[in-house]
Amino acid sequence: MKRIRIGMAMAAGLMAGTLVHAQDRPGFKDTPILPGGNWHVHDPDRPAPTVVTPPAALGGAPSDAIILFDGTSLDAWRGERGPWTLDRGVLTIPSRAQSGGENNLISRQEFGDVQLHLEFRSPNPPQKSSQDRGNSGIWFMQRYEVQVLDGYQNATYADGTVGAVYAWKPPLVNPSRKPGEWQSYDIIFERPHFATDGSLTRPAYVTVLLNGVLVQNHQAMLGTTAWRKIAQYQSHGDKAPIQLQDHDSPVSFRNIWVRPLPEEAIAQDLKGAGQ
Repeated sequence: MKRIRIGMAMAAGLMAGTLVHAQDRPGFKDTPILPGGNWHVHDPDRPAPTVVTPPAALGGAPSDAIILFDGTSLDAWRGERGPWTLDRGVLTIPSRAQSGGENNLISRQEFGDVQLHLEFRSPNPPQKSSQDRGNSGIWFMQRYEVQVLDGYQNATYADGTVGAVYAWKPPLVNPSRKPGEWQSYDIIFERPHFATDGSLTRPAYVTVLLNGVLVQNHQAMLGTTAWRKIAQYQSHGDKAPIQLQDHDSPVSFRNIWVRPLPEEAIAQDLKGAGQ
């Protein structure tokens, strides 16, 4: 009954908005030390997770997110040749004739390891075919692309369809919605790491869910995305902008937010498993 009473007290304290101190948490100090760290199994002194308020609706931004586009402003972005079209809460790639040429959209803030959510919509009725149909892309650090494409009954090369790590890995499955329907991406991107001499010590990794379906599972990336070439790494800094690609197709976007990830969120091959 003692453990039950402690648990009830903790719950009451959390509901009341009070801080539960480590000495008030149940746990054990007579258990083995976990590998790679100093914590016992079920250690009561191990720091508790930070509380984050979840979104009120699916796809919404949690309380610790950085809002890049909420339908009201383009202040978080700059276009290479001017702003993209903002109409009734929707962001759309303008025509090349309107922009005067390729006009990628670049975040003003720079990021490294991130969780990203965005929603996109390909034109309806479909325009053209294959790579010219609903084509855009999400470029992490302006280098590493996850493909945006109209993938509904649209024949193209497998490593260039929606959900692909472009020019490298096709998606595990194709859960595309029909043209004109909103689709969602939830992506975890882990930046590459370089030694002081510029050599690669750890590649970039990406985990991708398209419409809630896993299409890339902690997939290593080959390097900076290239067309008709094998990607290669070149040393760069720890942070860089996120870029949305203009591929001369009027793809639309909404509800874009990111969560910069702390070091402990990175896959455990980078640091001790118990830390």
